[in-house]
Amino acid sequence: MTCNIGKVDRIIRIVLGVALLGWGIMNGNIIADVVGGVLLFTAIIGWCPPYALFGINTGCNPKKD
Repeated sequence: MTCNIGKVDRIIRIVLGVALLGWGIMNGNIIADVVGGVLLFTAIIGWCPPYALFGINTGCNPKKD
C-alpha cells in the first residue's frame, strides 16, 4: 500500500470528513457519519482504494522499483 493522496487532497478530505461527522452526529444521520469517517481515515493513512483501482495519484511521489 503506497501513498496516492496528496497534501491538498488530504486537507479537503479532513475538512469534509469533520463537517460530515459533525453534521451526522447532530442530526443522527449514520450515512454522513460513515462517509465522514471514511474520508478522515483515508486522509490519515494517505491511501484511497478507488484511487488505487483507477491508477489515480494526486501528489505523493510514486515509489520506483
